[in-house]
Amino acid sequence: MRLSLVATAAVAALALAGCTNGGNSGTSSTPTNGAASPEAVAYMDKVCGAASEFAKIEKTAPKLDAGDSAKLKAEMAAYMGQLADAFTKSAEGLKNVGPSPVAGGEEAVTKMAETFTSLGAVFADAKTKVEQADANNATGGLQAAGEAIAKLSELADPLRDLKAVPELQKATQTAQKCQEMHRLNVTPTS
Repeated sequence: MRLSLVATAAVAALALAGCTNGGNSGTSSTPTNGAASPEAVAYMDKVCGAASEFAKIEKTAPKLDAGDSAKLKAEMAAYMGQLADAFTKSAEGLKNVGPSPVAGGEEAVTKMAETFTSLGAVFADAKTKVEQADANNATGGLQAAGEAIAKLSELADPLRDLKAVPELQKATQTAQKCQEMHRLNVTPTS
């Protein structure tokens, strides 16, 4: 059971790169009825720059080594810590992007920051549980790691909260940092 849980966690972790960016393709399918204002594009550059900090942080998924439970436990705890730090860094960046030039923008970015903050806390908690788990019977810790990784579905579309603000959603199509964020994680997942 421990090996299958770790395998599930590792597969989910490898798919993580696609999860952090999946929503950007959804924003590009929005019809473009005129260009977004330069202020909205500049704001979205800040938002996407802050959100993409997550993707830039080194995250090394643990290698499956069923023979060394202590090593697996240590690597999984380190991985959970890397994810917690990455989400926290992006959340802090989102909180500091400043006022939106478009009505509703600040509320959408606040929701994004709350999602990143929540996921950071989930991974910090999972790290603690992994560290506290018995290395000879790490199922509890690995289960916590697997549950945390399952929560990544909340980030399947990191810009989903912008759907309520069409001008900002449209601005993601031309904002340089949003395009960079999209390119950071464009890898086939199938």
